Amino acid sequence: MKFVFKILYWIQRLPFEMIQSLGALIGWLCYYLIPRRRHIGMVNLQKCFPQWSEKQHTALLKEHFRQMGILLMEYGLYWYSDAARIKKLVRYQDKHHLDDALAAGEKVILLYPHFTAFELAVYALNQDVPLISMYSKQKNKEMDEQVLKGRHRYNNVFLIGRTEGLRAIIKQMKKSDAPFLYLPDQDFGAKDSVFVDFFGIPTATTPGLSRIAAMTNAKVIPAIPTRHGDGSVMLRFYPVWQNFPSGDVLADTQRMNDFIEARVREHPEQYYWLHKRFKTRPAGENDFYQETAHAAKSDKR
Repeated sequence: MKFVFKILYWIQRLPFEMIQSLGALIGWLCYYLIPRRRHIGMVNLQKCFPQWSEKQHTALLKEHFRQMGILLMEYGLYWYSDAARIKKLVRYQDKHHLDDALAAGEKVILLYPHFTAFELAVYALNQDVPLISMYSKQKNKEMDEQVLKGRHRYNNVFLIGRTEGLRAIIKQMKKSDAPFLYLPDQDFGAKDSVFVDFFGIPTATTPGLSRIAAMTNAKVIPAIPTRHGDGSVMLRFYPVWQNFPSGDVLADTQRMNDFIEARVREHPEQYYWLHKRFKTRPAGENDFYQETAHAAKSDKR
């Protein structure tokens, strides 16, 4: 693992354009070499965009792998590069929504879905704004230590272990003025989720946004990072959500999914499709991701 870190260190010393090109190559290779993730991505796209042709699904999935390859090759930038270099690669749009809320002394939840430029954008933002964020412990000890070191590189983040739960988040938000960076759009199982639609599909979704906002009186401000053709990233902040929470957890969670879906439709190639977003199904529904040998072969193109 230390060898991988050394490679990433040397990669970040390259010109940014070369890092992008190398990432694109890695993404292309991963598309062909990781059939399991390719299958998951294809199922997700087929479910969310059933009106598309097979050719359209394949083209978008290949582009998504390219975006993911760039993300992977940029980790050296996040961990080792000069902070000023990172800042130059990220621009803000409508950041006044966040600045105004913080200046007014409001508690803030940044709704921050999984787009492929999320790491670069947050490593820039954390230079300007303290953040509260959740952290999932890595299975590999060396990777866990490196990820934690990277997260703390500006000494401006408060990390909460995912196993610590809702109470730890509320406690930290109440004693800190830092916004809570919230990434809720993954499948965490049925136990702590509700089923609301995402692309018209009943999807196990954590209702934490509504509950945390209610318990802390926090304002919800979405933030979406999108990558431009030159590799730079625009982090766009959206207006504070009005009448949220509404008192209806299901309606609030559906509102969150509807917002994320609308942003995904704007940049579908940059949303994270390689996760089993629809793994947890309502009682009686079959597994979306069951793969046969024939399906795996026909998927490879």
